Amino acid sequence: MTGSATPGQATAAGSCPPPLLPGMSPLSSYEGLRREIQRLAQENEELRRLVQLIQENQELKLVLQTRGRGLGFCGSGLLAEVATSPRLPRRRTIKFKDAERVLPGLPAEESVLDSSPVTMGSPEGRFHFAIDRGGTFTDVFAQCPGGQVRVLKLLSEDPANYADAPTEGIRRILEQEGGVVLPRDQPLDTSRIASIRMGTTVATNALLERRGERVALLVTRGFRDLLHVGTQAREDLFDLAVPMPEVLYEEVLEVDERVVLYRGEPGAGTPVKGRTGDLLEVRQPVDLGALRGKLEALLSRGVRSLAVVLMHSYTWAQHEQQVGALARELGFTHVALSSDTMPMVRIVPRGHTACADAYLTPTIRRYVQGFRRGFRGQLKDVQVLFMRSDGGLAPMESFSGSRAVLSGPAGGVVGYSATTYRVEGGQPVIGFDMGGTSTDVSRYAGEFEHVFEASTAGVTLQAPQLDINTVAAGGGSRLFFRSGLFVVGPESAGAHPGPACYRKGGPVTVTDANLVLGRLLPASFPCIFGPGEDQPLSSEASRKALETVAAEVNSFLTNGPCPASPLSLEEVAMGFVRVANEAMCRPIRALTQARGHDPSAHVLACFGGAGGQHACAIARALGMDTVHVHRHSGLLSALGLALADVVHEAQEPCSLPYAPETFVQLDQRLSRLEEQCVDALRAQGFPRSQISTESFLHLRYQGTDCALMVSAHRHPAAARSPRAGDFGAAFVERYMREFGFVIPERPVVVDDVRVRGTGRSGLRLEDVPRAQTGPPRIDKMTQCYFEGGYQETPVYLLGELAYGHKLQGPCLIIDSNSTILVEPGCQAEVTDTGDIRISVGAEVPSLVGAQLDPIHLSIFSHRFMSIADGPHPAAHSHLHQHQGASGLLLCPLRARWGAGVQRPPHPRAPGRHAGDRTVPGSAAHLSASLTPPLASAPAASTSVFWSQIQHLGADLHPGDVLLSNHPSAGGSHLPDLTVITPVFWPGQTRPVFYVASRGHHADIGGITPGSMPPHSTTLQQEGAVFLSFKLVQGGVFQEEAVTEALQAPGKIPGCSGTRNLHDNLSDLRAQVAANQKGIQLVGELIGQYGLDVVQAYMGHIQANAELAVRDMLRAFGTSRQARGLPLEVSAEDHMDDGSPIRLRVQINLSQGSAVFDFSGTGPEVFGNLNAPRAITLSALIYCLRCLVGRDIPLNQGCLAPVRVVIPRGCILDPSPEAAVVGGNVLTSQRVVDVILGAFGACAASQGCMNNVTLGNAHMGYYETVAGGAGAGPGWHGRSGVHSHMTNTRITDPEILESRYPVILRRFELRQGSGGRGRFRGGDGVVRELLFREEALLSVLTERRAFRPYGLHGGEPGARGLNLLIRKDGRTVNLGGKTSVPVFPGDVFCLHTPGGGGYGDPEDPAPPPGSPPQPPAFSERGSVYEYRRAQEAV
Repeated sequence: MTGSATPGQATAAGSCPPPLLPGMSPLSSYEGLRREIQRLAQENEELRRLVQLIQENQELKLVLQTRGRGLGFCGSGLLAEVATSPRLPRRRTIKFKDAERVLPGLPAEESVLDSSPVTMGSPEGRFHFAIDRGGTFTDVFAQCPGGQVRVLKLLSEDPANYADAPTEGIRRILEQEGGVVLPRDQPLDTSRIASIRMGTTVATNALLERRGERVALLVTRGFRDLLHVGTQAREDLFDLAVPMPEVLYEEVLEVDERVVLYRGEPGAGTPVKGRTGDLLEVRQPVDLGALRGKLEALLSRGVRSLAVVLMHSYTWAQHEQQVGALARELGFTHVALSSDTMPMVRIVPRGHTACADAYLTPTIRRYVQGFRRGFRGQLKDVQVLFMRSDGGLAPMESFSGSRAVLSGPAGGVVGYSATTYRVEGGQPVIGFDMGGTSTDVSRYAGEFEHVFEASTAGVTLQAPQLDINTVAAGGGSRLFFRSGLFVVGPESAGAHPGPACYRKGGPVTVTDANLVLGRLLPASFPCIFGPGEDQPLSSEASRKALETVAAEVNSFLTNGPCPASPLSLEEVAMGFVRVANEAMCRPIRALTQARGHDPSAHVLACFGGAGGQHACAIARALGMDTVHVHRHSGLLSALGLALADVVHEAQEPCSLPYAPETFVQLDQRLSRLEEQCVDALRAQGFPRSQISTESFLHLRYQGTDCALMVSAHRHPAAARSPRAGDFGAAFVERYMREFGFVIPERPVVVDDVRVRGTGRSGLRLEDVPRAQTGPPRIDKMTQCYFEGGYQETPVYLLGELAYGHKLQGPCLIIDSNSTILVEPGCQAEVTDTGDIRISVGAEVPSLVGAQLDPIHLSIFSHRFMSIADGPHPAAHSHLHQHQGASGLLLCPLRARWGAGVQRPPHPRAPGRHAGDRTVPGSAAHLSASLTPPLASAPAASTSVFWSQIQHLGADLHPGDVLLSNHPSAGGSHLPDLTVITPVFWPGQTRPVFYVASRGHHADIGGITPGSMPPHSTTLQQEGAVFLSFKLVQGGVFQEEAVTEALQAPGKIPGCSGTRNLHDNLSDLRAQVAANQKGIQLVGELIGQYGLDVVQAYMGHIQANAELAVRDMLRAFGTSRQARGLPLEVSAEDHMDDGSPIRLRVQINLSQGSAVFDFSGTGPEVFGNLNAPRAITLSALIYCLRCLVGRDIPLNQGCLAPVRVVIPRGCILDPSPEAAVVGGNVLTSQRVVDVILGAFGACAASQGCMNNVTLGNAHMGYYETVAGGAGAGPGWHGRSGVHSHMTNTRITDPEILESRYPVILRRFELRQGSGGRGRFRGGDGVVRELLFREEALLSVLTERRAFRPYGLHGGEPGARGLNLLIRKDGRTVNLGGKTSVPVFPGDVFCLHTPGGGGYGDPEDPAPPPGSPPQPPAFSERGSVYEYRRAQEAV
C-alpha cells in the first residue's frame, strides 16, 4: 500500500514515498498493515497514542490521511486507509478531538474521500439486491433506500407465472416499495438499482442433470479415452455394476502434436522453455491442416463448443493456443483451453475442468443473457456480480462454468464467516446447512478453506473451491431398520413424493420422525401438501409410516439374539433422529479432529431449513457450547452474497525447489501475479486502497504427491525466506498439524504460485433489531418428546423476539423458513444483532449398558468408523500419497469374542501402487488375519495379533509397537507392512485394544526393484521378512534394528536390501503416528462410555455384520429353493499355468450359514501365485459384502456364518516359505471370479491387476492397469476400470513423464475386447510406454491364457497380451510373467483383458430380475475426496 495514490490525489512524479515510523517496514497488503500496527503499538508510544485517538473518535475504520499525500505512513507519522465503493466516490469531513495536542501537525479536520464502506441502503436512493437462485427456491435479500431490509422467497421454476425467478423477485420488491405496478412483460427500469449479486445453481443443475452444451474434446493423439478412464478407480468398491458418471463430451478429435520433457537424448531437438521453467522438446508441431477439415465436419454436425486438452499444456500452451485460434476462426462459439481454465499439472483433472467449462459456460451465458433482457439497457449501468465456487464475486462477463458449480452453497459460507465469526469474537466456526436431501458442512477460522481438486456430479474440477462437504443426511433422508441397525439415508424421498407427511405416499423420513416427536408443528407450514397441494402437513401419515418401521424394530427386539422390551413409536423416532445426528457429526469430526483441531473449540453456525431441529444435539455430541443462528438463517446464502467481496485470482505452474537460491524468482513471480490481480480489480472500479492481495505457494515434499496450498500471512518474512513471507515455516506447521510428522531432511518443491486479490466491496448491514419492551410472548404451548418422555414446550415467533430476550429450553422458535429447537438444558438469547445464540448445556450422562441396544449399536457403528477414518488425514496422507496408505483397525481382545475388527466402511484391496503412490494392504486381509481360531469363526487363520501374543507372551509393555508382514502371521505379501500398537488402560495388566495400520511400501528389497518379482520362487526373494518385530520399544523407535532387518535381503545371493530405506523409515513413522491418533480417539470413546461398554459394542458390531450375511445367505437359498434349484452351487476357473481353483458352496437355509469348500484346488506352485490363507478370506469378505448389496459394518463378523475349507498345501494355503507376491495381486482376483461365478452374480471381470514394474539404479516405478469389468443382470460392464480386489489410481500421464524416463504413447480403450452378450462386457485398455533410459521391465499378469468367462450365454472377454517392440521394429510376446532389460527407443505395449458378457447376445429382452439402477447421491468435499482416495489405492 505504501506510496499508492488516493483517487483524485495523484502522487507527484518522482516524489519520495512517505517516511516510515521507526521499525516499520514496507507492506504489500492491508491485512499485513493491520498486523504490523498491532505489533508496533505495543512498542511505539507515538503509534499507541495514534491508535487511541482513532478509537476515541469512532469516525474512522483504522487510520486517517493527511492532506495531499498518498496512502502509507506519511511525514507526520500518520497512516491512512481510504476505502471507497467502486464508481461511487463521496467526500466527507473528518474531525479530531485535541488533534494538535495528540499529534503535532494533524489538522483539526480533514476533507477526504469517505473512508466508511458503502452501506446497503445508503442515502443514494437506490436498491441493492443479493439473490440466491437455488434448485427449488430463490431467496432475495434487498436493502432499500433508507436502510430497511426486505426478504423474499419464491419458487425457482414457475413458468405459469414468470420466466425468471430472480427478475421476478426484483420486480416484486421494486413494485411493493415504489407503489407502482410493474408489468411482467416489460423490462424493468434500472435507474433505482445500484447493484445485483447472484449465486446460482444453474451450472450445478446442468451438471447433475447432464443438460449442458454439446461438446467435442480435442486431445493429443493416443489419449482419446483418457478422460473416460480417468484415474481408473471405481466410485463404489462393492457395486458390481460399477456405475460411473458419463463424460461430458459427445465426440473426440485426436490432435497430431506432441511435447515431452527434455532429457537430452541423442538426436533430440532444440529445447524450449516452458512457463514452469522446465525445458521441453517439441517432438511434433500441431498439424493444423489436418485438423481444419475435422473441425469443419464437427461444425456441420452442430457442435459449437470445444474443450482442448493437450499433453503438458500447463507449461507449453502454444499448441493449445494455435488450436483455439483455428477453432474460433472457423466459428466455434466457445473454446475452452485447458491451459487457460486451470494451468496446473495433471492432464486428467485439467481435462475434466476444460470439458466442464466448455459444457457449462455456454449454458451460463445463455442464462445471463436471458436475465439481462429482463432489464432496460440490459443492466448496462448496474454492477452485476456472480458468486464463484471460491467464495468471491466476479463480474457477470467473466463468470464461467468451471468456477460456478458451488456458486449457491458458497454464499452460505461467506454469510456465516462475515456474521457468526465476527460476532463470536473470532472463534472458529463450523457451518451446518441442513436441507431436504443433504447437509453441507464447512469450517471457517479467519480464512476460507479451499480445495483445488474436487468432484461434483462425478466430474473432477481443478479449480479453487470452498471446502464444502456434502453428506447424504437431510430432512428427506429415508429411515430403515436393517439387520438390527437403525439406518438413515443415503436414499432420499426428494421433493416428489417427499416425506410421508407430504400426503403423496412418500416414505418415512427424518422429517417424519421430527413431526412424530412434536418438533415440527403442522400449523406453522402453509397448506401446500397433498395431491391438490392445498392441505397441511399430516402427522397421521408420519405416524402410520413410522409404525411400519417400528414393527420391524420391535420384532427384532423380541425375537432377536438379545431379547429386549419393545420400543414406543416415539422411542423409535428418537432413535432415528439420534442416528441422523451422529451421521452428520462424522464429517464435522473429519474436518476438525482429523486435521488437528478440537471440535469443542468451535461455534456451530446453523442455517438451512432443517438444521435448527438438530443443532443443539449435534453441538452437544461434539462438545460445542454455542450454536449461532443468524436472524436471516433461512436466507443466509443470499445474505452472504450481500456481504461478499469481489475476487480475482492469478495462478501459474512452477517446478522450482523451495530454497534460498530460488526465493528471488518466487518473489518475482508472486509480484507479477499480484500486479495482474490489482490491475484486474482496478479495471472493475476499485481504487488501490480497497484492494488487498494474498500470496500462496503450492508446496510438497519432493517425491510425494501430498501438496498443500499455503499462505504466509501468519509467517512474516525471515532471513531465509522469500520477501512475501516464510512459506516454508507455514508449510511445516500445517503439515505437522494435519499429518502428525514432518520430513525435515526432504527438499520441498513448489508446484504452483498463486495470488488471490480481493476488492473490498464494503457492503454492510445497518438494520438494527428492536430492543425488548417486555418478556417474550409465548405464542402457544405444545408437547415435544425428549429423552425420558414428553415435556411442555413453549413456542415463540422469531419475528416477535427482541434484543435481550432469553428463552429457557425446551422451546421452539419458529419463523417462516425454519424451526429452531432449543433442547432441555440449553438457553437461547437474542443478540444485539438480532440473531439467536444458544448456550448448549452439558449433556446429561445417559447410562449405556453393555447389553445390545439397536439405537446405540447404530451410533457406535458411526463412532467406530469415525475413529477408523480419523487417523488417515492426520497422519497417513504421506504414506498414501508417497509410498502407500494404510487401513486402521481397532481390535478389542475379550475371551468371549476373541479379536473383533472395526475399520473404515470399505475394505482396501490388496496392497498396490498407483504409479509412484503405493497402496494399502487389504483391510479385508487384515480382517481375515486379525482373528484367532474361534468356534464362531472357524475359517479364520491365526491372526496378526494372536501371532504377536504367542511370540512375545508377557513381553509386551506400554510404549511398544510391533511390525509384521509374514504370511504365516496373517500377512498378505511382504511389501504390506503391518504396524501394531497395543493399547493399555489403567487397571488392566494386558492390552485392552490393538490398533493396527497396514501400508504397502514401494520397496523392501528382494530380487527386483519394487519387491514385486514376477519370477520369485521363495519368500526370501521377495524382500525383508518380519514375523514379530518390536519397531518401537519403550517409546524408542528402533531405527538401527529395523534398518538392519530391511537390508538383510542383501545377504541372499541375487537379492538386494531395500532400495528406499529413507522412505521405509518415514513411512513406518507415519504408520506409528496414525496408530497413536487412533489410540487417542479410542481413549476418548472409552472415557465417555467406559471400557466394558466400548468392548461390548465392538462385539455387537461384529454380530450385526454376521446377521446381515446370514440374511443374504437365507435370501439366496430361498430364491433357489423357490425355483426348484439345489442349495449347493459350484464354480471352477484356472490360473494361466493350469492350476484349478475349485469351489463348492453348501447353503444351510435354516441357519443362514454356508460352507465354502475349496477342495480340489491345485497344489502350491513353484512360483509366486501362492495365496496365503488370508488372501482367500479377504476375497470372500469382499464377495459377501457385494452380495449383501448395502452398506454394513465390515469386520470379522462377516465370516461368522461361514465355514471355509481350504486344503493345506494347496495354492490357497501354501507352505510358510512359499513365494506369494503373485497370489496377493493375481490369485485373489481369480478367487473372486470363482465365488461370484458360483453365485451367478456377474460375468468375470478382467481377473488381473496387470502389474508393471520399471527400475534401474536411480529410479523405480510400479503401476497396475485397468481392464474390462464383467457384465451382469441389467448392466453392461464398465470399460477401462479396476475391478474387485484392486482399485488403484493410475499415475497421471504428465506426472509419469515428468518423473520417470518414459513417454506414454497411447492410453486408450481396447475396442471390442469385452465379451458379447445381452449385456456386453467392458473393454480393456491399450497402454504403450516408450523407454528413454536403460532399465529392467517386469510384468506380473494373468488372463493371458484363460479368457474371463461370460454368464448365461454371454461370451468371454478377450485375453490380455504383453508385447515388447524393440527399437529396430522387432516385436516380442513377453508372456504373462517375466523380467526383461529394455533400452532407449523400446516400447512396451500392454493389452489388458476385457470383461465377460452376460446373457445371450441374440436375446433382445433383459433377463428377468434386472435390478433398476437408483440415482446416486452426489457427495462432495475434502472428506469425500479423502475417502475416495483411500478406496482407490
